[in-house]
This record gives sequence, structure tokens and C-alpha cells, in this order.
Amino acid sequence: MTTLTLVDDRSSDTNTSSTSHTAAIPTALICDNFLLRSGLRHILQDTPFDLATTHSETRLLQNGNFEPALILVDTHQTTERLLEIIRQMREQFPQARIVALAERFDLSFVRSGHEAGVNGFCSAASAADVLIKSLELVMLGETVLPFEVLRPFMGGPRQNQEQPLHGSMAEPDSPDLKACKLSLREREILGCLTQGEPNKVIARKLDITEATIKVHVKAILRKIGAANRTQAAIWASQRLTQRGGAPVNG
Repeated sequence: MTTLTLVDDRSSDTNTSSTSHTAAIPTALICDNFLLRSGLRHILQDTPFDLATTHSETRLLQNGNFEPALILVDTHQTTERLLEIIRQMREQFPQARIVALAERFDLSFVRSGHEAGVNGFCSAASAADVLIKSLELVMLGETVLPFEVLRPFMGGPRQNQEQPLHGSMAEPDSPDLKACKLSLREREILGCLTQGEPNKVIARKLDITEATIKVHVKAILRKIGAANRTQAAIWASQRLTQRGGAPVNG
């Protein structure tokens, strides 16, 4: 099951860029902004991401000699046009991973972009090492989303918030925390999910293995009827704010 990883735009260590990948990753950038193109080219130097082209979508589609493994798409266009580009890229390069770049995203675009074939949504304003880590996660099969997109769901009345991602659970029929009979460890992990923490961080915090975390996450999703980690985080946050429950990991 593909998971959706929440990425905090803040960098905790400016020297954490991974060098574990040795094979170059052919990377295409669809962008009309010269400064953004130049900045990304500089950021991706000495990383596995070989930014070999900065074509427009038309030039990329016409270049039969280049097969990108990763396609970065600047979102400074109308939503309709942007989704058309993404669908073209997905049809032409079905094996490629596609990442949308923007200063900020809203859930409406995230939903539409995901349905069109986007694998990751990365903030163009994030620190260089955060962006690189996010791209690496995308290439590993994760779907990446900045934590800021879901921050509104971490508190505040449900009726004042936009609908969550496509496929989320209907509110009235969803069980509450007690009805799901989560174990203490599962409640701790669910609390970590609401903070957007990946398995590696959770495992280190709770002093257990990542494999164990994965088992617990699957059990949590099954018990609460969620399809992915993001739904689980939204589900838990809604019940904490609406029902005045105790902290999930408390």
C-alpha cells in the first residue's frame, strides 16, 4: 500500500542530504521561471538527481531520446492547464515519478493532482536538504505532502475546514477512539502520525524497530477504517478536537 508521508518544511540538519544512491536519476523540470530553474539546478548538484533538461512539456514529449525517471512540474499555471500537463506526462512516461512544486498547496489541488498522477507535492520554499529528502522518498515509492497542507486539520471546528483528501471517511459513521480498542502502543503511534512523523522517527522515539511500526500502523488503519496514514492522522485529530478527548498518546 502506498503511504503518504507528511514533510515538515523546516530542516533539522543542514548536512543530512543522502548520498546512499549511486545511480543517477534522470530528472526533467517543466518550468518557465528562469530563477527557479537556476535555483533547482544548483540545489540538485552533487545529488543523485541528474537535471538533464528543463524542457517545456511540449519539448519533453517530443524528445524521444530522453526518458525521465523523475519529472518536476512548476505549478505557476492555471489549475486546468497544470492538470492537463500532468496527465500528458503520466500517459507518456507511465513509470516516471511526478512531483509538483509550489510555494503552497491547498487540498483541492492536492486531490485533483493526485488523481491526475502526481506522486509528490513539494514546497519550492523548503530548505534544500528537505527538498532532496522529499524527492528521495518519492523515488522510493512514497507519496509526499508538506505537513502545512494538513495543519488546519490539527485543530479547530470541523465545519470550518475544507474536505480532506479523496476517499476519507464519512464523519458521522466513523468510530471514536475508545470504540476502536487501540492498544497503548497503537495510541502512541497514532499520536506520532498526527505530527506527520515517518516510521524511522517514530521507531527511534519509541525505541522499537521500523518493521514493528509498520505492523502497528497496519493494525491502526484496520481498526479505524482508514485507507492510509494521512486519513488516520486526520481521523485522530478530529476526535481530539471535536470530542475533547485526552491526547492520543497520553
